[in-house]
Amino acid sequence: MKIIGLCGGSGSGKGKVCEVFRENNIPTIDTDALYREMTSQKSPCLDALKAEFGKEIITDNGDLNRDKLAEIVFSGKDMDIKRAKLNEISHRFILDETRCRIKQFEKDGFSLVVVDAPLLFESGFDSECDFVVCVIADRNVRIQRIMSRDNITLEQAKRRIAAQLSDGETVSRSDFVIRNNSDIEELRGEVKSVITKILKLN
Repeated sequence: MKIIGLCGGSGSGKGKVCEVFRENNIPTIDTDALYREMTSQKSPCLDALKAEFGKEIITDNGDLNRDKLAEIVFSGKDMDIKRAKLNEISHRFILDETRCRIKQFEKDGFSLVVVDAPLLFESGFDSECDFVVCVIADRNVRIQRIMSRDNITLEQAKRRIAAQLSDGETVSRSDFVIRNNSDIEELRGEVKSVITKILKLN
């Protein structure tokens, strides 16, 4: 089985790209969704986060309070250190589960799988991928998408983008680039072009 690592900054539209991969019978693994699963109930991952960031990041229901955690790691003079610690903890659990799901897709007979990992390079998982595909979009498009999706302010959206790798760096480290500034039909064409190229190399 060949593993396609999918990366791109917040608001680039990786979710839509994954939809198109699935339309072409290529399964996808959403690492953000895995993280939500792991932190919506009592789990080793949630316990590790609580030990590092304190019980205030846990809701009354025992789930992760994502807003509180984001407030902690995206503010203050030591936010880079806190964000690095968050990534260190979450990546360990997410990647273990990702590897398990890849093995299951392989058992099911699929020859390709897409791993949607916003922090693909930061986690080091790019070294386990056969191909890396980067999704990019204009900064103003990304900002509007983030504000609409997460109901946050312009400044919060800008801070989120600033905390991530630049498009230039992700593009330079990727095998293929998908531009996602337009409508779904244009995006389908971009994704199908990448799939065709990968199948020729596979």
